[in-house]
Order: sequence, then structure tokens, then C-alpha cells
Amino acid sequence: MIDDHLVVDTPGDREIALSRLFDAPARLVFAAFTRPHLLVRWYGARGWQLIGCEVDLRVGGRWRFESQGPDGQRMVQRGVYRTVDAPHRIVCTEHFDDQSYPGETLVSHTFTELAGRTTVTTTLRYATPEGRDTALRYPMARGITESFTRLAELLATRTGEQE
Repeated sequence: MIDDHLVVDTPGDREIALSRLFDAPARLVFAAFTRPHLLVRWYGARGWQLIGCEVDLRVGGRWRFESQGPDGQRMVQRGVYRTVDAPHRIVCTEHFDDQSYPGETLVSHTFTELAGRTTVTTTLRYATPEGRDTALRYPMARGITESFTRLAELLATRTGEQE
């Protein structure tokens, strides 16, 4: 049995750290985080879907996700990659077009594999303590848990095994 529990921590007044174990090797989990045809299959809370997904996976490359919710509401996130070290680490900026979280957030995803299982640790560093507090007030943990459940289901199919 794999521990599929999302762990949420607040290591600083501007940071949120999220961690979860997946039953798949790092190369597959990394692919699921970086390939548009895989991202559209899991990214988003229940009822939300990526309807636009652009990834230019290189240092200085840009990414843009456009999501649509159950009532037709839309949300756009975008950023620039600062570090790409496949399949171990991605660091990028994140900005929401609707100013959900004011300023630019620095996002670091670390993929740590042990015995064919991968722990994803995501650290979000917000521009201000208020930005972090705003994120914590939203149902962020629920949404990420739902999204990661979809990711685990996708990884169980071993999608991307040959990619």
C-alpha cells in the first residue's frame, strides 16, 4: 500500500511546502509534470480541466495553463522556467492573470525516487506573507489532493513509459 496522503507544511511566512509519494519512477512523474498531452489528463481539481497547455521546457522557456471550471469560469497561470534538471527538479515562476495571488510566486518541484516510487515535493515561495496566507485560505490542499489523485491514476496506467 502506498501512502497517497498530501503533506502540507508552512516552513516560512512566505512558503508552503507540499509533498506526496507516487507509485512510479521519477522519469514518468517528471514527464507528467512537463508534457502537455499528459498534463491535460490530470492537472486541476475535480470539475476543472486544462483547456490550454503550453510548455517550453528549457531555462528561460515559458509555460501557460488555462483551466476551465464546472461553471465555465476560467483561470490562467503562467511563468518562466528557471531550472530544468530532468527528471530531478524544476524551478519556475508562477503568476495568475486574475491576481488570485498578487505578485510572482517561485515554484520548485523536486522528484526523489526510491525503489521505483517517487516523492514529489513542491515548495511555493510567495511574493509576500499575505500572498501565502491567501493561498492557505483557498481550498488549495483539497484541489491539489484531487489533482494528485488524478495523477496517480494516470501513472498507474504507465502512460509515457516509452516516452
